[in-house]
Amino acid sequence: MNRRHFLVQTGVLGTVGGLMPHWVHARTQSSNTLVAANSAAATPSVSTDAPSRHFVMTQDYQLQAPTGSTGPMRLWVPLPFNDAPYQVLRGLQWSGDFQTAQLAADPEFGAQVLYLEWDDCQGPMNATVEMALDTQDWLLGRQQVLDTYQPPATLNYPPEVARFLQGSRHIKIDGLVKETADRIVGDETNPLRQARLIHDWVAENMERDNSVIGCGVGDVGEIIESGKLYGKCTDINSVFVALARAVGIPAREVFGLRVGGPRHLAQYSKTAFGSADEQGRAQNTDWQHCRAQFWLHGIGWVPCDPADVTKMRLAEDKPHQDSAVQAVNDDLFGNWEMNWVGFNFGRDFVLEPLPEQRPINNFGYPYAEAGGDPLDYYDFANFRYDYRAVETSGNESDQA
Repeated sequence: MNRRHFLVQTGVLGTVGGLMPHWVHARTQSSNTLVAANSAAATPSVSTDAPSRHFVMTQDYQLQAPTGSTGPMRLWVPLPFNDAPYQVLRGLQWSGDFQTAQLAADPEFGAQVLYLEWDDCQGPMNATVEMALDTQDWLLGRQQVLDTYQPPATLNYPPEVARFLQGSRHIKIDGLVKETADRIVGDETNPLRQARLIHDWVAENMERDNSVIGCGVGDVGEIIESGKLYGKCTDINSVFVALARAVGIPAREVFGLRVGGPRHLAQYSKTAFGSADEQGRAQNTDWQHCRAQFWLHGIGWVPCDPADVTKMRLAEDKPHQDSAVQAVNDDLFGNWEMNWVGFNFGRDFVLEPLPEQRPINNFGYPYAEAGGDPLDYYDFANFRYDYRAVETSGNESDQA
């Protein structure tokens, strides 16, 4: 039996996290479809001259249980958040031969989930999830919003921000991490200039290592204490986050997925920042990418991405002092090109509904358990999921 489902109200996610927009129900010739109406949550906090971009992403799952596993198959699919100045989830639908489907969000980070369950992990297990997305480049740096920033005399952070000053299992902020952060910022007291010093130190001193599985573990204590300053995006941007928190700057990773090619940054690399064919199509199954943000009074969250500086440097085989690398380094402090969609900020937390294995390190990949046995989400061929995205004119996106 093929079951097709549509998001028809804010119900689950609106109650749990307050992150979803107001949804309206529309009917097309072929099926029921959901589109998001305009909402305050979808309005950019800083206006931008960059045109909106529109993507339709399709995720296919043909799950396969590990050898010897019995019992139900449970799948948690990360969904894009909607309370951001740079992205809107306009439509969402899912179909397949599962027996259970629900929307949920964890109470700690509000990481939004489409949860699917099959009664028997030895039977057919197929699902398709389709998302319609609008994005807009987030350009605080290019728009010179940061140029004259001065912090207030007293830095008091609201509780929802102050929580991103704390350490966790993978984000160590004391000991050698704290010593390293203090050495990097020196006598500087302006949080913006401190963040820039940390960003530049991470981009220059860390190296991308393509042999690392997935996006990396992001164990900052291990990275700093071992002196092995290499990894992939979660490793590198988690070091930025931990160093920033260690000097009192709220910071967080943002886990997500590239959905197409860049515009401005394409001049520096054709592959490092994502790509698409001439029709705007991209096979993005393994394009998970972790970015970073830090908080400034009077501005809010500010984008950065030192990990992509190291990725471009490796892809183009250039030294850090090269003018193109420096241009990318400058641009990725304060700007995000939105050929990418963010899912959540969760680290070391518990998914909802509760899995057998918990907590989870982060949630940028789909997560599944067969009879309580976790599938290897880094191994998409054996997990058996396939993603693709296409950039559209915007008219098609309400038919995802």
